[in-house]
Amino acid sequence: MKHAREIKVGVLAAVCLFLLIFGFNFLKGVNIFSPTNSYHAVYAHLHGLEEQAAVYIRGHKVGQVDAIRYDFKQDSAFTVDISIFKDIVLPQGTVLALISDGLLGGMALELQFPDQSPISNNQLPIERGTFLTTTYVPGLVESVQTNVLAHIDQALLDVDALVAELKTQVEGEHLKNTLENVDRISSDLTGVSADLKQLMKTQVPSIVHNADTAVANFNIIVADLKEANLKQTFARVDTAVGGLNNIITDVRDEKGTLGQLIYNKSLYNHIDATVISADSLLTDLKAHPKRYVQFSLFGKKDK
Repeated sequence: MKHAREIKVGVLAAVCLFLLIFGFNFLKGVNIFSPTNSYHAVYAHLHGLEEQAAVYIRGHKVGQVDAIRYDFKQDSAFTVDISIFKDIVLPQGTVLALISDGLLGGMALELQFPDQSPISNNQLPIERGTFLTTTYVPGLVESVQTNVLAHIDQALLDVDALVAELKTQVEGEHLKNTLENVDRISSDLTGVSADLKQLMKTQVPSIVHNADTAVANFNIIVADLKEANLKQTFARVDTAVGGLNNIITDVRDEKGTLGQLIYNKSLYNHIDATVISADSLLTDLKAHPKRYVQFSLFGKKDK
């Protein structure tokens, strides 16, 4: 064929172009064999979102960001174009959330269904090309930074208040009086220390000497007690105690003399009667002595 060579070159160029386009889209994560639907969203701040960022549904990638257009004359300056798989049906109320994609700071988009439920039979889906409702979900790092900064701000306020209070105390009379009292106490302690030193020099030696003398005297007493015949003394005490125990035993024995005297009532009564008789005799003797004693200067008369 006359133009066979040119046809081959053209076919080869077309195949190379197709491979180039396919490879480029493959590197971007676009599957050109999967049909997609396009949607749009508007954001006031992208927080680092870039083209080819992933679009997720419950953590599963279903599309990507195709293009980002901006108009800084508007408050919501950024218009984001996304494409998702054609078999994905978006129910009414679906929100396109800007989320953090990992700890490295990357951003992604997530389609959030109302109540996390699919489209119902009597509800019309969102048409392709529609502008979706948007929201922003702070990431973990940003949340931590926000909370930490809030606590740091509060801590700084507390530190400022503390410094102000310290400044007030330092500049006030209370601290001055306290320092004067501390200085006075320090002076008193210095005087007490001097008195203690003087006492240690004058009184303590004599006290130690007296203590040594008392210890020496005590040692002498202990030595005397060691030399004393305590064993013999205790033996004598034991003998005396034994004799006393014998006497007590005799007293407790009703058959003994002392026991008869204590426990025999008839003997006690007899002795008591004898004493009474003796007392009566003495009384009568005092009253009538002539009955018992007769004497005469001239001799006794015969009756």
